Amino acid sequence: MKTDDFDFYLPEELIAQTPLKKRDASKFLVLDKETGEIEHRHFTDIIDYLVPGDVLVLNDTKVIPARLYGIKEETNAFIEVLMLKDTGNDVWQVLCKPAKRVKVGTVISFGEGKLKAECTEVKEDGIRYLKLIYDGILMEILDELGEMPLPPYIHEKLEEKDRYQTVYAKNRGSAAAPTAGLHFTKELLERIQEKGIIVTTVTLHVGLGTFRPVNVEDVKSHKMHSEFYHMSKETADILNQAKKEHRRIISVGTTSVRTLETVISLYGTFKECSGNTEIFIYPGYEFKAIDALVTNFHLPKSTLVMLVSALAGKDKIMQAYAEAVKHKYRFFSFGDSMFIK
Repeated sequence: MKTDDFDFYLPEELIAQTPLKKRDASKFLVLDKETGEIEHRHFTDIIDYLVPGDVLVLNDTKVIPARLYGIKEETNAFIEVLMLKDTGNDVWQVLCKPAKRVKVGTVISFGEGKLKAECTEVKEDGIRYLKLIYDGILMEILDELGEMPLPPYIHEKLEEKDRYQTVYAKNRGSAAAPTAGLHFTKELLERIQEKGIIVTTVTLHVGLGTFRPVNVEDVKSHKMHSEFYHMSKETADILNQAKKEHRRIISVGTTSVRTLETVISLYGTFKECSGNTEIFIYPGYEFKAIDALVTNFHLPKSTLVMLVSALAGKDKIMQAYAEAVKHKYRFFSFGDSMFIK
């Protein structure tokens, strides 16, 4: 299976640069994974495709202001840092630019020394491990010094920071938003629950694993970076009951999929647990946890296109993406939505 098999034509003007004024006003492509039938709707119509007893699983991670700009203390060289994952004891996995300037022992200063970071380990592809040095509460310092880490294909300034957060974001730790959830409003979620759909949450802190491009020719040679996940007992009980009663489990976003499939692959059931996942889902994978998926439109040749192709079949996904391009759907983080049922 070649990475190029997951390439497709995407005009640059379809890459959404800003969010719509109304979260739930986006277009909504509905794909039947069995028949390949496609419908064009609007996101608020999602309620028509949900039935009482369905379980909707949201990722409640919250994006932190993870992009920092600092200077290397020895030379005053400019360094950009994207904080990816808290590994404990104030040591963070980060992505540095330019990485060649950051070696073991390098000290980077942010905000005139309000936050400092010493490099403790050097990895490939710009990855470094930094020991953070500061007084006070780290998240408050990041709120002051950091910026929202918008993806590199977004060139417009984000006017409202909360538009890169879901309305249910709670657990801080992500370097990117679980973008499938950006379409939901509190009012829409209330209407969904009033219809008898059960809404529950998992946490996966989105790091490099989700959005790093695939740079190998053979899909199976790609290695995912690990990301932290957590499932509560309450969520595990809801999901196990749904499985027992043959009710649908509908994942909101690929990050929720990766959490659910990781847990059930490890334990054969859902249970309260935390850990780090490197799960890579591509065609040939047999889904054990989910029945349907709400997702955005993803980058060509990305692990996310591979994941949705595993669920619906590559040919059906490529056909749906061609339809989306034809109907001028907006792509990527601030783009339109898709339901694979």
